[in-house]
Amino acid sequence: MNGRFRRRGDAGTQRAATLELFYDLVFVFAITQVSHLVLGHLTWSAAGQAAIVLLAVWWSWNYTTWATNELDPETDSVRLLLIALMLGSLLMAVAVPHAFGKHGLLFAVAYLAIQVGRHAFLTFVAADRGSVEREQAGRILVWFLAGGVFWVAGGLVEGGSRAALWLIALALDYIAPLVLFPLPGRPRLAASSWHLATGHFAERFGLIVIAAIGETIILTGATTAERELDAATVAAFVTAFAGSAALWWLYFTSTRELGERSLDGEASRTGRARDVYTYGHVLIVAGIIVTAVGDELVIAHPLDPLGRAELTVVVAGPALFLLAQLALQLRATRRLGRARLAAIAACAALGLLGGSVPALLVGAALVAVLVAVALRR
Repeated sequence: MNGRFRRRGDAGTQRAATLELFYDLVFVFAITQVSHLVLGHLTWSAAGQAAIVLLAVWWSWNYTTWATNELDPETDSVRLLLIALMLGSLLMAVAVPHAFGKHGLLFAVAYLAIQVGRHAFLTFVAADRGSVEREQAGRILVWFLAGGVFWVAGGLVEGGSRAALWLIALALDYIAPLVLFPLPGRPRLAASSWHLATGHFAERFGLIVIAAIGETIILTGATTAERELDAATVAAFVTAFAGSAALWWLYFTSTRELGERSLDGEASRTGRARDVYTYGHVLIVAGIIVTAVGDELVIAHPLDPLGRAELTVVVAGPALFLLAQLALQLRATRRLGRARLAAIAACAALGLLGGSVPALLVGAALVAVLVAVALRR
């Protein structure tokens, strides 16, 4: 990396810059947009569309975090880059509710502009000629351009064809880091050629989890404020807040520590960072988003039994969050936590048996499961 753009000081103690926190505000909005997309249509088709949108939003944020792990956000050029990426991200977030309708092309072009623009800067501005950093950024740029064909093509068609083309694009984007961005005629890159400022890296992913949990607070607070504040509604709100607190507790007293320990030592550090953070944390964020949607459903009708679709959403959020924690624990320690396995089974049982009881009882039982796992640690 050109010395003018590289982070300075001890790489292990680098912290997030205020501009990076400003950048994250766009993703709080994007997460809210995804939540509303799920809430608006409780069908498997809509859930699949929301998953595609979330994976794209996550991938744009994730790659920027890897880039700013090496770039110095206190330089004017990097500041301008991040502000431009914010604008593209905001346009992408605005398009989320109608990404599979009239705003499909806007969503695709905004996503592609973010990915291509960032890595064009890394390749041709930030990296020195002949350096390994230019080789890395250039290969990633080529892969994004290849996937971009399917993003744009998907934005130009409608219905199932759009989903199919965007799934191909996502497959290319998500597979590329696993195979280290090979190109014909170019030597294979080593995973160790990527350098990590570990303190900054772990902090950035922790902050985006905080942002996602914050979105649950906003969503449940807004829903409660619009309703009559009777005893059942207040009880549902308190239960939802306790669930958000339990998610915070579970992540920041367990998963974050596992992630930070996975970055210790030089050998295979990049591969562990990729698996635990790049891939694993999108499941954490997805679990938080679905939990927020479930909380809103419970607050809306606390004394009524949940329909099948509503019950599935309410149970799926905590179960997905715990499943993500279980997967990260397995990757970091090669052990499965029995407490989380039992908790996932308990969530599944509530999904099977909770259709005949008030929504508030189901929500309270799920929070009890989360609290039990948190306190068991």
